[in-house]
Amino acid sequence: QVQLVESGGGLVQAGGSLRLSCAASGSRFSINAMGWYRQAPGKQRELVATLTSGVTTNYADSVKGRFTISRDNAKNAVYLQMNRLKPEDTAVYYCNFQFLNWGAKYDYWGQGIQVTVSS
Repeated sequence: QVQLVESGGGLVQAGGSLRLSCAASGSRFSINAMGWYRQAPGKQRELVATLTSGVTTNYADSVKGRFTISRDNAKNAVYLQMNRLKPEDTAVYYCNFQFLNWGAKYDYWGQGIQVTVSS
C-alpha cells in the first residue's frame, strides 16, 4: 500500500521561509511525476509546482521565483522550498506522486499539511 508522509508545515511571518517534505513508500512502480498542490479555505485545490520525469518543472505564476521543487531519488522524496512567503500562500498543501506501470498512471496524495503565513 502506497503511503505519502508530509512534513515541514507551520506558522511563519510574511517574508519568511518554509520547506515542505514528502516521502513515498510502498510502491514498486516508477515515478512519472511529483508535485505540490494547495487548497485555501473556500477555494479549489490548485497546482503549486510539479516535477515530471525528474527534470521538467512547472510552477504556478503566483509562486514563480519564490518556490522551488526538488527531489531525492534515493529517498523517494519531493521537497518544496518556499521563500518570501506571503499571507496569500496560506493553505493546506498536498503532495502528489504519480506512478507509472506499463503506461497506466496511478496518483497518490499526501494527507495535507497546513501552512499559515501571518502578515
